[in-house]
Amino acid sequence: MLIEKINPLNRLGWIEVICGPMFSGKTEELIRRLKRARIARQKVEIFKPAIDIRYDRDMVMSHDEHAISSTLVESASRILLLAHDAEVVGIDEAQFFDDALPSVCNTLASNGVRVIAAGLDMDYLGNPFGPMPILMSIAEYVTKIHAICMKCGDLAHYSHRIIDRDKLVMLGEKETYEPLCRRCFLEKTKKSI
Repeated sequence: MLIEKINPLNRLGWIEVICGPMFSGKTEELIRRLKRARIARQKVEIFKPAIDIRYDRDMVMSHDEHAISSTLVESASRILLLAHDAEVVGIDEAQFFDDALPSVCNTLASNGVRVIAAGLDMDYLGNPFGPMPILMSIAEYVTKIHAICMKCGDLAHYSHRIIDRDKLVMLGEKETYEPLCRRCFLEKTKKSI
């Protein structure tokens, strides 16, 4: 159980979740919102899970190479220790965090912080991923964005793994995953349905 502190400034906090499949622009949207907060001279802290060092250790970076500085953390509870007097906290790759993430986000929001978390809503099997379902249910704002299906061009909301590996958490890029619409995802995975 996380201990909540008293909100000294009596600010209103809230939780925003940006979700969708790989290659939909989640991180790009997170970066856009955080840069706007900095333009408004708000104190911004950004965190990502220690597992995600695909592009850069000290940066959150989108597939389009937009970037913003961040802090690697081993667990969600570390965010509370490092957020200090942040007015806005950004969290990338939220699906890779432990189950304490929703509680951490609730604590921050209850203490006047605007929390913006981005992550995959489903894993490569099409199942809810990590703490994302709970985070989406407690958020005041949820933005679900889509990619484009690599097979038919429709809106995609599945991240289909194109290599044969059963490990749930597997970092990768276009050589490992492709976004698919429901019809194309079901066609590709019909053996496992």
